[in-house]
Amino acid sequence: MSLTYRNPLVIPAAARHTATVIFFHGLGDSGHGWSFAIENFRRREKLSGVKFILPHAPSIPITVNGGYRMPGWYDITDMGRDVDSLRRNEDKEGLLRTTEYVHSLIKQEMDAGIPSNRIVLGGFSQGGAVSLFAGLTAKVKLAGIVALSAYLMLSGQFAELVPKPEFNKDTPVFMGHGDSDMVVPTQLGIRSKDVIKGLGYDVTMKVYPDLEHSADPQEIEDVADFITKVLGEREGEGKSEL
Repeated sequence: MSLTYRNPLVIPAAARHTATVIFFHGLGDSGHGWSFAIENFRRREKLSGVKFILPHAPSIPITVNGGYRMPGWYDITDMGRDVDSLRRNEDKEGLLRTTEYVHSLIKQEMDAGIPSNRIVLGGFSQGGAVSLFAGLTAKVKLAGIVALSAYLMLSGQFAELVPKPEFNKDTPVFMGHGDSDMVVPTQLGIRSKDVIKGLGYDVTMKVYPDLEHSADPQEIEDVADFITKVLGEREGEGKSEL
């Protein structure tokens, strides 16, 4: 399937550009759906040296949507209530196609002068699954990976799909999940964390009480703290440790 990707929404750094965060939205959304978080950071003078790139998924047929097209990073064939529904008949082709796109965005930033270890990948739901898979399989060292309300796709094949050497074996990964999520079951997120951790990756997970399939202010704050930590950014200064 040949797809055309719209230019991402780009929110420039408020200070000297020293790092980049690329954040992927969930099914049916667009990059604009997550601009509120960056606006919040800007109001509070957080991560001012960071440029944010918010890509838009192409419109593709989604099986659980009756085959109608909607913005999606890959197809979903089953969205039942049980923990394993999302893992049945995973769209490997769609995921790998999107992974190539993610890696191309990383390369564009590197070509523009931002070292790969000053780039953070993140996302919510489908976008979180994409950031997790594409980040851990990247052939360059990243600063960090954020996956919210997400899970590890192709987990049974994952160990065979990562590059050798594994550039991001010790890259910090933050996973956030609501304990009342009925779309991407919390237990699926926990299982994914256990798989990743069992393979030797540096992953931490926080489960948020009474949170459904969404993000709340505390989770957004925790993401900002994680990004600040992995980039070594001083609040309000936008300086690099390099």
